[in-house]
Amino acid sequence: MTLRFVALAAALVLAAAPGAALAWGSFGHRIIGVVAMRALPAEVPAFLRTPQAAADVGELSREPDRSKDGGRVHDSDRDPAHFVDVEDDGRILGGPSLAALPPTRADYETALRAAGTDSWKAGYLPYAVVDRQQQLARDFAYWRVLVAAERNPGWRAHRAWFREDRRRREALIFDALGELSHFVADGSQPLHVSAHYNGWGDYPNPNGYTRAKVHAMFEGDFVRRNVGLPQVAAEIAPLRAVAGPVEPQVAAYLAVTAGQVEPFYALEKAGGFRPGDARGKAFAVARLAAGAAMLRDLVVEAWRASPDQKVGWSPVPVADVLSGKTDPYGALMGVD
Repeated sequence: MTLRFVALAAALVLAAAPGAALAWGSFGHRIIGVVAMRALPAEVPAFLRTPQAAADVGELSREPDRSKDGGRVHDSDRDPAHFVDVEDDGRILGGPSLAALPPTRADYETALRAAGTDSWKAGYLPYAVVDRQQQLARDFAYWRVLVAAERNPGWRAHRAWFREDRRRREALIFDALGELSHFVADGSQPLHVSAHYNGWGDYPNPNGYTRAKVHAMFEGDFVRRNVGLPQVAAEIAPLRAVAGPVEPQVAAYLAVTAGQVEPFYALEKAGGFRPGDARGKAFAVARLAAGAAMLRDLVVEAWRASPDQKVGWSPVPVADVLSGKTDPYGALMGVD
């Protein structure tokens, strides 16, 4: 593990101790997943708008944390997906800024190495979010095709196969939703988008912010004791899904979260997280609601992007299947 993630792992261990809450990776992640799913508009498939779907995504949202300690290769690759170390100047450990992220993770790695670090130390949360959102759009594209094929009377010879493959695809959609929910939620927690991830650390500190390990305090016991799902649901912003590339939207979302790092430390210094102080509770609710709103918006954008894709091999346009022009059976089975 990197030193960065050793500290976060220690925070999680403290949060899981007897009498203490699980960290944001359980209680907060569950809230964000459930609230976002409940807020989905009628345009998305009905199987995603049921109480069971919301409950399932709430639980699956915790899976990237529950998979930790799977092995050295597993953990070293996946752990840095949960954070990005943005410094006070907006740059990621002296490398690129959130406002000018390289187009791919490989390019990001190159830029970080030129600054004397790498994505294992700096984290690659922006790319984890974009990757899962794009995967969800792919899953939705396949689902659209399978539903259309299953309903088309001219393609009834393979209807049973279409039906079973749709069932498999729905399971994959829930997996993608759980992972997307997790990383979007990580991006709403200021200490996951900052080099000051567990105390102000070895940085200039003219305002005298705490150097104590406050990560677990905030996202663990404090949230568990002070925040409920109805409070977060009441604060979720209206749908604002927009067309266009998802990358700048994710970067802007993370930049807003990074802008809450110093307010967090100022609030901690002012006693805002002490029992009975409403300021800390309001801060936590606002951050959780921001995560739920972003998750819902990215799901809707994935759904809206899915008709413009091609699926299968050899690829067929989704639109051609929806119109009845092309039977997708050969492409979905795989014409090698």
